[in-house]
Amino acid sequence: MLPFALIDKYNVPIPRYTSYPTVPFWKDGLTDNADWKLQIEKAIQANKTKEGISLYIHLPFCEQLCTYCGCNKRITKNHAVENVYIKALLKEWNLYKNILGNDIVVRELHLGGGTPTFFSPENLVYLLNELLKDVKIHPEKEFSFEGHPNNTTKEHLQSLYNIGFRRVSFGVQDLNIRVQTAINRIQPFEKTNQVTLWAREIGYESVNFDLIYGLPFQTIDTIKETIETVIQLQPNRIAFYSYAHVPWTQKSQRAYDENDLPKGKDKYALYELGKQLFTQANYTDVGMDHFALENDGLLISKQNGFLHRNFMGYTTTNTEMLVGLGVSAISDVFYGFRQNYKTVEEYYTALENDSLPIHRGINVSDEDVIYRKQILNIACKGKTNWKDEIEITTLMENQLNDLQKDGLINWKETNLEVTTLGWNFLRNICAVFDKKMNDSQHQKTNTPKFSQAV
Repeated sequence: MLPFALIDKYNVPIPRYTSYPTVPFWKDGLTDNADWKLQIEKAIQANKTKEGISLYIHLPFCEQLCTYCGCNKRITKNHAVENVYIKALLKEWNLYKNILGNDIVVRELHLGGGTPTFFSPENLVYLLNELLKDVKIHPEKEFSFEGHPNNTTKEHLQSLYNIGFRRVSFGVQDLNIRVQTAINRIQPFEKTNQVTLWAREIGYESVNFDLIYGLPFQTIDTIKETIETVIQLQPNRIAFYSYAHVPWTQKSQRAYDENDLPKGKDKYALYELGKQLFTQANYTDVGMDHFALENDGLLISKQNGFLHRNFMGYTTTNTEMLVGLGVSAISDVFYGFRQNYKTVEEYYTALENDSLPIHRGINVSDEDVIYRKQILNIACKGKTNWKDEIEITTLMENQLNDLQKDGLINWKETNLEVTTLGWNFLRNICAVFDKKMNDSQHQKTNTPKFSQAV
């Protein structure tokens, strides 16, 4: 068990570092397609598409609201929305293809949500065939999707497998009925067991589960039962996420009393127990909430130094261009980030006007590129070297000395390496190189809100 003093000290609001600059520092009103096109063309000219591109497709619809969820979603039981949304996605992709040119190579493709399996297998097949019909597919592609065990059918799994999907991520979250009731997600273990068996029978190479700690009414006993039950199915990969309580952006999280949430030491005890149980079951800590068996591509990528991190989390494909399609989707073209409108109505209106539905983001400066490199090195490799790239400020030096004194890093001159203990505090270590957050705190400007580190 980690010393409580460290948990108290480092349990501060901090980004998850799926990007740098982080989302709260982006600006609204960046709807200029011409400027965004310039950033994309700059990336192409700099050969940032040489490894192929990643495609993220956001499918926002869910039949019922899970109150813990921080994702962009639209609750409806009307499945007529599928065809309208697919038409919009394809129009958005065609606008991007006009910019990207004829030599697009798709290396990574992920369906997220919302609930991607809200869509019928037939509609998903149509969408994907249309998206991929005029592009090249990288020989080392990785296609994956998120499935809800309650509505993922064998037909979903088989249809997507036939297109080339080999990894599926099932949202399990928690198995305790009291917790499930509080978060409005009643999901019997039998459903998770069934979809896992189907996926393996069909031939999926990686089945991973999402679990969350810090949900209302979770205790040591309930989380232990959940983990011991799900690891019997031997998922190749487990994402053990910290519940992010952000009721100022997710009003549904006000459905339960904050006093029902495990906090601080109690919450961290849930993570420590989970990590212990995963380790005993032969899972290795990849970093930032991810655990994998020795044959999983995520762990192999980390061991070989190829692990990457973007808005899809940790990935095995180190692409430098990510195109996000759909409402609220985020694109990363190395020199800039853009996020789409967050409501379906605004998204549709932009496309009806033959405009990419972007509305906020940031262009990345040369300085940002340097700091992003350090953050990615720490998050993915556990070490970095900033020789001749960064001048360490007094604030940064004090932060590094403090982290070293607490046993989280070893650093000397321009080299930093994360210790075994430090892997538990990666976000805090990355934050040393978050110049925008440090500057805003130092200047006492309005620092954006983040979820707690623990």
